[in-house]
Amino acid sequence: MITRRNMLLGTAALSALPALGNATQRDVLRASTIRQRIAPEPYAETDLWSFGGSFPGRTLRYKQGERLSLDLVNDLPGATSVHWHGIRIDNAMDGVPGLTQPAIPAGDTFTYDFALPDAGTYWYHSHLQTVEQMERGLYGALIVEEAEAPDVDRDLVLMLDDIRFTDEAQVDPEFDGFFDRSHGGRIGNVALVNGKIDESFDVKRGDRLRLRLISAANARIFELGLQGMSAHVVAYDGMPLIAPQPVTETFPLASAQRMDLIVDITDDSDAYLIQYERDGGYAAVHFNVSGGRDTTRPTPDALPPNPDFPIDLANAETLPILIAGGAMAGLDHAMYKGTRMTGRELAQENMFWALNGQVGRTETPLIEVSKGQTVRIGMANDTAFPHAMHLHGMHFAQVLADGTLGPLRDTILIESQGQIEIAFNAHNPGDWLFHCHMLSHHAAGMGSFIRVI
Repeated sequence: MITRRNMLLGTAALSALPALGNATQRDVLRASTIRQRIAPEPYAETDLWSFGGSFPGRTLRYKQGERLSLDLVNDLPGATSVHWHGIRIDNAMDGVPGLTQPAIPAGDTFTYDFALPDAGTYWYHSHLQTVEQMERGLYGALIVEEAEAPDVDRDLVLMLDDIRFTDEAQVDPEFDGFFDRSHGGRIGNVALVNGKIDESFDVKRGDRLRLRLISAANARIFELGLQGMSAHVVAYDGMPLIAPQPVTETFPLASAQRMDLIVDITDDSDAYLIQYERDGGYAAVHFNVSGGRDTTRPTPDALPPNPDFPIDLANAETLPILIAGGAMAGLDHAMYKGTRMTGRELAQENMFWALNGQVGRTETPLIEVSKGQTVRIGMANDTAFPHAMHLHGMHFAQVLADGTLGPLRDTILIESQGQIEIAFNAHNPGDWLFHCHMLSHHAAGMGSFIRVI
């Protein structure tokens, strides 16, 4: 049975819808501390960090081909940075301290200025002390609209998250715990959509909606389903599918992944986006249906394609990656800060994961390739946990068993003991981070980079 969400604290209302971005002049985005009500009274408002004064941060919305130009003003108590997740961006604008830019100190301003070549659903988030800063609220949606948008009645952004609360409805301040770093990551105890425990929208039967699903979770893999609507997937991670695919069963959304759905409301009373847990399904989003019209609508058209960078599998550079470590598997030995360490020694450093025997990023890339070269990466996950592997700066396709290519993505889920091969055209010069987006895993060693020259 589908029920209204009641995961820990009950229901709560949040602030008004965020404002839109401005593509014609320099914008200002301020990172600051805020207090916002998430849990209902008598709980206190929650202390959060924010981009733009709300949680989630201000939604930035542009047209394909425009430039994003804004000053990030850091009014936080410490340094931060911004990563523009999924945008094929100039390397200097990618927002990774120590790799593409210095961290932005408290009280300073950094100007982000770059073109937006691809339409789609993207997002932005802190990339410094990411486990803590994203959990405290430093993320928001970045929407790049097509020149010709699909024919829908409403375009809705749904940012899914789970937050770990204390009994006082505050963000749990333990961000580097042994268990999170060595197991499945920081899993929250309150599930949110758009910063709300109980998100809802008023719709009519027969309405056609574009739902932009974005996972901002630290580590949780959401298992989602739909009720009271028919749906087609039209894009993954911002990249349009060649043909819309019908949704016929539940589907996962891992940390950092996005999914664009076009849905038709078919029920006379209520419709839901459902989050499945071990004890059943919960209404992540409730669509309150009233009135209505004919629900027979044609299959949605495919979204217009983004610029293409052909993948040449036959002439690709190859890179095997072994993912190792974590609880219930462990590391025998691995390199860390130039020293070969045992698993016990690494655990004393609170480090648990390795890519090809290396814990954490070094000055040497996983691979160095020339611009325009195709790269094939075969990944084997020799651990007891799944990992959401994210490549900055470029999209990749999964190489399927028959040698064909799956949809373009920037984050892919590889299951425990699983193997996946991906391929991409290295069209974007620079040093590009490649890491697990289960953020505690990245902090505990699972990250490196790829160099395109």
